[in-house]
Amino acid sequence: MKPKDKITFINAAFEKRFPAPKSELEYATPFQLLVATMLAAQATDKKVNAVTSVLFKSCPDAESMSRIGLDDLREIIRSINYYNNKAKNILAASNTLVTEYNGNVPGTRTALENLPGVGRKTANIVLANAFGEPVMAVDTHVQRVSNRIGLVKTDKPRDTEDALIAIIPPELIINFHHYLVLHGRYTCKARKPLCRECPIVEACDYPEKQFGAS
Repeated sequence: MKPKDKITFINAAFEKRFPAPKSELEYATPFQLLVATMLAAQATDKKVNAVTSVLFKSCPDAESMSRIGLDDLREIIRSINYYNNKAKNILAASNTLVTEYNGNVPGTRTALENLPGVGRKTANIVLANAFGEPVMAVDTHVQRVSNRIGLVKTDKPRDTEDALIAIIPPELIINFHHYLVLHGRYTCKARKPLCRECPIVEACDYPEKQFGAS
C-alpha cells in the first residue's frame, strides 16, 4: 500500500474508532496545558490529572503559579516523577510568562522552547492543541506505532516528526497525532500489541502482527 493510500485508510479507520480525538490531559487554558504537559514527562496522564486537579484550584494561571512557594509546589506534585526539577521549571516558566508575556502562553515555537523545561515535544503539544498549529509531537507511542505500522522508518523522534509531517496532509496532522497516541496506548502496545482488535491491521507492516494478538 502506497504511503498516501495508507494514510487515507488509517485516517478513515481511526475516525470511526476515535470520533473526537483529543489529549487525555485535563486542562482549561493554554497555560494549564503547558503545565500538564511539563508534568507528563515520564508520568501517566492519569497521575498528572490527579495532581493538576488539586494544583489548578489554587494556581490556575501563570500569575498565581508564580506566587506559590517552591516547597508548596513540590509537595503538591510530589507523586510525579522528577518532581523537584519539574517544580523548579514550572515556577521559572510561570515567572517568565508573567514578566515577558503578560501571563499569556506564546504561540510560537521559539518562544515556547525558550521557556525553562520546555523542549520540542512539549512545544509541539501546546502549538497543536492550544493554537491549532499542524505540528507533530513525537512521544514513545507515536515513535513506536508510526514505525511499527510502516508509516516511517526512523530511529530518532525528530526524524519521525519530519517524516510524518512530509506524508500527512496538514489538515489531518493534529487528529493523526491523537490517533497514533491512543492507538499505541490502548491497542498497539509495546510488549503485546492487540492485533485482533486493531482496526488498521490490513495496512500494518509489523512482521509479527499475527503473533502479537491476544
